[in-house]
Amino acid sequence: MGYVKCWTAAFAVLFIASCSSQDPPPPAKTVFDPLTQQMDKAREVQKTVDEGAEKNRKAIDDQERGDPSR
Repeated sequence: MGYVKCWTAAFAVLFIASCSSQDPPPPAKTVFDPLTQQMDKAREVQKTVDEGAEKNRKAIDDQERGDPSR
C-alpha cells in the first residue's frame, strides 16, 4: 500500500511539472489595443514637438544674447 501512495504522489508531481510552461503566455488582445496604440503614437509625436520647441526656444535665447554660434 505504501508504493501506491508514493507512485500516486510522484505521478501528480510529474503531471503538474509537465503541464506548466516556462514562457508566460503572450498578453491577450483587447478592444482597447487600437486606442492605446494611438495614445502611444500621440505621446511620441508630442515628444518630438516638445524637442523642436525647446530647440527653437534655445535658438531665440541665443540670438537675444547675441551669440554668433547659431
